[in-house]
Amino acid sequence: MIRLATLQDLSIIKDIYAHARSFMASTGNPNQWGSSYPSEELLLEDISKNELYVCYDESGIYGVFVFFLGIDETYNYIEGKWINDEPYGVIHRIASSGIKKGMFSEVFEYVTKFSANIRIDTHHDNLVMQKVLNKHGFIKCGVIYLKNGNPRLAYHYEKGKNNE
Repeated sequence: MIRLATLQDLSIIKDIYAHARSFMASTGNPNQWGSSYPSEELLLEDISKNELYVCYDESGIYGVFVFFLGIDETYNYIEGKWINDEPYGVIHRIASSGIKKGMFSEVFEYVTKFSANIRIDTHHDNLVMQKVLNKHGFIKCGVIYLKNGNPRLAYHYEKGKNNE
């Protein structure tokens, strides 16, 4: 199940991100989130904007992600081309505790209820996420740049476009 995150969830959310950073480092991607991303300040901002979600079951919270509908400024410039220029939803900072397999599928099913166009980006070294995105029908569209100038691989899913 998926719901908006609350302040009461913050401790477990931070633990999940710590686990994800460790997992990424162990799979050849130590630089995407470094040792402290996302910051508590950013998580609090995500919660206050009602953009941070948790995945949970009867055992508790096992995943977290940001989702919103609207324009992501870092996606305005792309070296490459988006599938289309239609309104889209954005997934950011998706992370799992590692307890439950298939969390991305659950998130994907949830977000595609709100938009037929979903955009996401990931680090060049995040081969695990690239594989998951390909499996779910996302198309690599090019490279975008974060506000700090770091490049990210840009992916786009359009319902019914080479993926159904």
